[in-house]
Amino acid sequence: MRRLRDLSFKYKIPLRGVVLALLTALIVTASMLYREYEGLKQDLVTTSGHLARVLANTLVTPLVHDDVWRAYEIINSPFAAGVKEASPQTAELIMILDANRRVYLATNPRQYPMLTDPGRANPDFYELWQDIEGLRQPGTRVVERAGSPKLYVVTPIIADGIRLGTLVIGYSKDAFAPRVIGLAKGAALAMLAALAILLPASWYWARRFALPLTDLAQTMHLVRETLPDPADVKVYESRDEIGQLGAAFKAMLKGLREKEALEKEVVFSERLAAIGRLAAGAAHEINNPLGGMLNAISTFKQHGNEDPLTVRTLSLIERGLLQIKDTMSALLVEAKVKSHPLSRQDVEDTRTLVLADAHRKAATLDWENGLDERPVALPSTHVRQVLINLMLNAIEAVEPGGRVGCRIAPEGGSLAIVVTNDGGYIPQERMEVLFEPFATGRESGHGLGLWVTWQLVHQLGGTIIAQSEPGNTSFTVALPLPEETP
Repeated sequence: MRRLRDLSFKYKIPLRGVVLALLTALIVTASMLYREYEGLKQDLVTTSGHLARVLANTLVTPLVHDDVWRAYEIINSPFAAGVKEASPQTAELIMILDANRRVYLATNPRQYPMLTDPGRANPDFYELWQDIEGLRQPGTRVVERAGSPKLYVVTPIIADGIRLGTLVIGYSKDAFAPRVIGLAKGAALAMLAALAILLPASWYWARRFALPLTDLAQTMHLVRETLPDPADVKVYESRDEIGQLGAAFKAMLKGLREKEALEKEVVFSERLAAIGRLAAGAAHEINNPLGGMLNAISTFKQHGNEDPLTVRTLSLIERGLLQIKDTMSALLVEAKVKSHPLSRQDVEDTRTLVLADAHRKAATLDWENGLDERPVALPSTHVRQVLINLMLNAIEAVEPGGRVGCRIAPEGGSLAIVVTNDGGYIPQERMEVLFEPFATGRESGHGLGLWVTWQLVHQLGGTIIAQSEPGNTSFTVALPLPEETP
């Protein structure tokens, strides 16, 4: 029983449909057979009742005159050849009982001799006495005893209010068998024909009904391990209960994905913010002694000796310290410095700055400047810095002869910047730390460009999204614009 209960709905529902169809067919067939049997029995009762009344009225005169031969001829008249052939439900026995319950006459005198107790030959008569005694008035009663193969029609023979005897007509219940068997065969054939249509149809529709449940169960099973992709979510969509359940499940998955993405973004932002605070603190601490050392070298070069070896050594030290200073300066990102609003020319100037690097790589630059002549209320210095960093990274990523694309235009209340390249694919493990400092995957560079870009974008209230697949890597920046652009 437990195995049946644990069976999948894609088998359980079709099996239940098949069982229901079988039970329905059996009940309908049994009902038809019962009704036919009752109809045959009622026809027999009606016919036998008419026969019993006719015989009872005809037997009055022979019984009054004790004319046994005439009475015998009368009770044998239904067994005449012509009548027997015309009636398929012919009586098996016709008997006249006297007032003392003894056989007066019977159509089968060898089994029921005259003036004998009929109960000795047929125990049914011991159970019939109560019904026979109950017939005090003219009328016919049909008696059917449980377990008996016969059905009896009992009619009193009364003349001038005096009961002369009782007429008993016996019919075999087996007379119904040929008709019932024929009907059962026809009903069985009809049932098989109906089942041949109903069973495949019920199996098909039940499988179709169970399919949404099984798909939903399989999809829910995937949630235990990880959130499935929207393309892998197969749920039934409609306005019925199963469709509403599928829609609720999809809404739940969407909420879980948003929650997961938000958690990742919060963790990522907190990590970058912590790194930024650490880097800024370290940069401030390093810049102070670094400035002092550079001042000391500058003073020594102006007022010190002119020994070539010393001058060359100090120059090497000064270049190293300047490189350290540049690196530390990159860690100090501040977007609060005022600059003029971004204009179309600022974007074109940026294009001019990166063209030399593109030519050096023999890269094709697809440039699309969607700004008009009206300035955009965003600080030009920081937008240009974001654009330069993204463009230089894209040019650095492509192979010689590659292609770099840039599109900048207002879209839906934001300034959209999209930079693409057909360079190397960024694997997923690098994508998770792409905007962290010193996380460059190349041998050259310190990996601060994307980190500075992320800092600038978020200080301007915007978002930056990186996507990479073989043959196409893109960075999409959205910087919110004020409601009114001057």
